Amino acid sequence: MGRLIFHIDVNSAYLSWEAAYRLQQGEKIDLREIPSIVGGDEESRHGIVLAKSIPAKKYKIQTGETLYNARIKCPDIVIVPPRYWLYMQCSNALNNILQEYTPNIQRFSVDESFLDFSNMESLYPDYMVLAEKIKERIKKELGFTVNIGISNNKLLAKVASDLKKPDRIHTLFPNEIKEKMWVLPVEDLFMVGRATVPKLHNLNIFTIGDLANYDINALKKSLKSHGVLIWNYANGIDNSEVRKSNYIEMKGMGNSTTTAFNVEDKETAYKVLLSLCETVGMRLRDSKNCCKVISISLRGTDMGFYSRQKKLDSPTDSTRKIYEMCTYLFDDVWRGLPLRHLGVHVTDLCNNDYYQYSLLDTFDYDKDRRINKAIDDIRLKYGRDAVYRSCFVNSGLRCMCGGVGEEDYQIMSSIL
Repeated sequence: MGRLIFHIDVNSAYLSWEAAYRLQQGEKIDLREIPSIVGGDEESRHGIVLAKSIPAKKYKIQTGETLYNARIKCPDIVIVPPRYWLYMQCSNALNNILQEYTPNIQRFSVDESFLDFSNMESLYPDYMVLAEKIKERIKKELGFTVNIGISNNKLLAKVASDLKKPDRIHTLFPNEIKEKMWVLPVEDLFMVGRATVPKLHNLNIFTIGDLANYDINALKKSLKSHGVLIWNYANGIDNSEVRKSNYIEMKGMGNSTTTAFNVEDKETAYKVLLSLCETVGMRLRDSKNCCKVISISLRGTDMGFYSRQKKLDSPTDSTRKIYEMCTYLFDDVWRGLPLRHLGVHVTDLCNNDYYQYSLLDTFDYDKDRRINKAIDDIRLKYGRDAVYRSCFVNSGLRCMCGGVGEEDYQIMSSIL
C-alpha cells in the first residue's frame, strides 16, 4: 500500500458542534436540519456568518457575509452566537479518538487533521474499512459527522475530503485525478485564492484540468513562483510530510469588526484600524511571535470585498509598525465608498526572541518594546480600557476592538 494519508474534516464544524451540544442538552430541533447560522451579535449588528447549515445554503447565504444581509435573504433563519470554549472541547475530543488509530497526526486547524497510515498494512489491511470505522465512531460517540479524504499525499487527501458532503468518504489517488479533480472549478484548488482566480480566468484557465495542462513556463511568467506551486498542486504533486503535533499549528491571527455605522472618512477608518491593531499586537506579543506579513480587509455597504497585504522587510510585533502598514494598505485599496466591516490579519509568524535591525531604519525598537510591554501589563491587570490613546477620547470608538469571545471570525489556533 505504501504511503497512505487520511484528511478528516468536520462538516460545518461550528454549526455541527452547536447542534450536537444543544441536542445533548435536551433541545428538540437540530440546527443542521433547518436554515440556521452561527454568527455574532445580531442586536448590535456586530457579526458575520461563521458557519451555515445545508438548508441555509439554499438561500445563497455565504460564510463571511453580515448577519443583517443573511436575515434579508432568509427572514426566518435561526442565528446562534458562537461558543469558542465548546468548539475547542469538541476539537480535542475528536483528536482523542484519532490518537487511538495512529500517533502520526497533524492538526491542521480546529476542525481538520491529517493522519498518516503509511506502511501500516499489517494493522489496517483495508483502508476503506478503517475510514468507515473512524467516521461512524465519531458520529456515534461525539454526535457530529466528518468527511474523510484518502490518498497518497496530503494535498490530494484534502481535495478528496472536499468532494460531496456531508458524512462521506472519498479517495483521490493519482490515477483518479483526471476523472475526479480536473473537472472541478480552478477556485476549488488549495492555494488558489480570491485574488488569483481572475488572473487565471484571464489566461483562459477555468478548471483544475486547464491549470494542470497549461504551459508551466507561461504560468511562471504570469504568476511567478505561485504559478509553479499551483501547477504542481493541479497535477497532484505534493511531498509535504504529516508533521506530528500536539497542538494546532498557528499560521496567523487576526481581528475584524462590523461597525454600527457607516465609515465614510479616512480619519475614522484609521481609528478603527488602530483599535484592531491594538488587539492583534497584544495577542501577537502574548504568543511570543512576530509577523512577516500584514493584511487588511474591507467590506463596503455595497457588500463589495477588498483586501491588500504586504510582506515586511523585518518581522515585527510592534502595534505601531503594524498600524503604519495597515494605513499604507488602506490608502492603496480604499476607493471612498462607505465601509461597514474592517479587518487586520498577520501571518508568516516567527519567534520574537530577537529583532532584525536595519541600518536605514531610525525607529527605536527597544523603546517601542518597553512601551508595549508596559501597556500590555497594565491592560492585563486592570482591563483594556485602563490605558488608551488620546485619539479615542470622545470618539465613540473602543480603543481595542474584538478579542477573545468578541471578534467576528476568531482564529481558533491563536487561543490554544
